Amino acid sequence: MRGAGCACEQSACRISIGCVYCFARPTHSYLGLSPGLDFESKIFAKVNAPELLRRELAKAAYVPESIALGVNTDAYQPCERERRLTRRVLEVLQECEHPVGIITKSSLIERDIDILAAMAAKRQATVSITVTTLNTDISRTLEPRAAAPARRLRTIRTLTDAGIPVGVSIAPVIPFITEPDIERVLEAVRDAGAVHANYVVLRLPWEVNPLFQQWLQAHFPDRAQRVMNRVREMRGGKDYDANFATRMKGEGVWAELIRQRVKIASERLGLAKRGNRYGQLDTSQFRRPLVVPLSGARGKAGSEGQLDLF
Repeated sequence: MRGAGCACEQSACRISIGCVYCFARPTHSYLGLSPGLDFESKIFAKVNAPELLRRELAKAAYVPESIALGVNTDAYQPCERERRLTRRVLEVLQECEHPVGIITKSSLIERDIDILAAMAAKRQATVSITVTTLNTDISRTLEPRAAAPARRLRTIRTLTDAGIPVGVSIAPVIPFITEPDIERVLEAVRDAGAVHANYVVLRLPWEVNPLFQQWLQAHFPDRAQRVMNRVREMRGGKDYDANFATRMKGEGVWAELIRQRVKIASERLGLAKRGNRYGQLDTSQFRRPLVVPLSGARGKAGSEGQLDLF
């Protein structure tokens, strides 16, 4: 929902989930806004995204591949309650029988269970819930306005009971902060019904780095230096290395230790076996939309605008 430079109409909302570690923060700099306070108080809603999606899926050259929602920032930001953009996107995808995967840390996703459960029954939908830590105090300052850890576990259970395959992303793994929780998180999400688990180590690109270090000094001054030393150890001596092959997992002894811990715990808990088919979605039933907006048609935010029937 947050972004710059796209072809969509944009409308500013006033508040957002404000994860300190969010790697999308630097995108606000492209708009001349701060990646700090502005990122948390000025979010850009792509108000005609459903219409643009419908138009794209109608193109003769379009080949269906699974679409991921919530990769850059959460698809269920607080203003989604009123804007309902994510729900409208899901309605288009359901109509076209187009597979989708959603990543979120918001319990608002439960609102759309009716759509997701129907799609999941056709192997056209999966959900990944981010669970960074089970410590409520850490989560409250690290991920302001995100659902509390216990609430996310209830969301996993609710989605699972509705027949929706749920995976979990332990992200980010922060040495000496969230890292000690790895095994407990895996056990908790398994008990809640998750069928798959993955992880991402802390990433500190561009403006995220000073913001995170300010948070670290404010909340964990006693271990701030140790945390950054381990981060640098996983990044070849730097605060961050954008190398595509290693940026998600890091490298070196500590990165390997984390990988082994996740692997061993997942196998012990049965998550590795349960998740064999997670993410393998069916594109074979895709059908192009019959109704699409006229090229260049512009409607009011939240409306379909002028439509054409093929």
